[in-house]
Amino acid sequence: MMSAQQMLKVFVTRRIPQEGMKILQKAGMCNLSVWDSDEPVPRAELLKGVAGAHGLLCLLSDKVDAEVLDAAGPNLKVISTLSVGFDHLAIDEIKKRGIRVGYTPDVLTDATAELTVALLLATARRLPEGVEEVKNGGWSTWKPLWLCGYGLSGSTVGVIGLGRIGLAIARRLKPFGVKRLLYTGRQPKPQAQEVDGEYVPLDTLVRESDFVVVSCSLTPDTQGLCDKTFFSKMKKTSIFINTSRGAVVNQEDLFEALSSGQIAAAGLDVTTPEPLPTNHPLLTLNNCVVLPHIGSATYSTRGVMSELTANNLLAGLTGSEMPSELKL
Repeated sequence: MMSAQQMLKVFVTRRIPQEGMKILQKAGMCNLSVWDSDEPVPRAELLKGVAGAHGLLCLLSDKVDAEVLDAAGPNLKVISTLSVGFDHLAIDEIKKRGIRVGYTPDVLTDATAELTVALLLATARRLPEGVEEVKNGGWSTWKPLWLCGYGLSGSTVGVIGLGRIGLAIARRLKPFGVKRLLYTGRQPKPQAQEVDGEYVPLDTLVRESDFVVVSCSLTPDTQGLCDKTFFSKMKKTSIFINTSRGAVVNQEDLFEALSSGQIAAAGLDVTTPEPLPTNHPLLTLNNCVVLPHIGSATYSTRGVMSELTANNLLAGLTGSEMPSELKL
């Protein structure tokens, strides 16, 4: 065991699944300080908690910017985030200071792709509306056109961002009888062949797709990508699905497109802000299904994410190879 002086201070910004905590406790090198709550750490407490820390274990709700890095001071060697997205981290500042970053790609791909398919089907086939009608007495008899939606069979699906998750979504949608799978991104992907993906300009994808699925990461290029112009090119019968990051969508423009019948429906697992205020205009619409960012929420996935985050952190503290390091 290390002596108390040699113990490395680690600040953990939230209660995380036990699997990860056990690894950190067992390692015997961490002086753990945990914001022991299911709610996000207040900014003032984050700045206080991180002071003098060698390692920071954070979540996507924690904005790690220059102020936090300055508050941490020169000891900080590693930031390990319990997420695949890293738009909450000021990467340039982190790189400048020579701090390593761990994240959790791959392990949440399957769960997020499954949830995306579930959300797409729920939105296209109007499941939440159906459940509501059963409960409120709106179900009177069988009617030929009541609660009709749109099917995947023979459809064109467009995936914006055919990365790990985008490809996993495409793989799962193909067996539904999707006729064409279009995708867009910075460059064609060799692995797209596996799903007969056609690399097309964004404009083509938006105009021709019956289902537009957003699974790109949030960057300056994708911020506000789905706006008025974007929605105006979509078919009136098309369905928009976003499980990436809320800021990729201009929500005012989406509301306009949905309420005016410019597009048929939308399913969102991500919003800005998160949580979305309960009085938000999008929540007044029947043709908008909003989920509370549960893309990776299976017990096993969250457990494995927690383990990976802990192991990334320990590797960063000891200067060894991380299981999953973000290349800065």
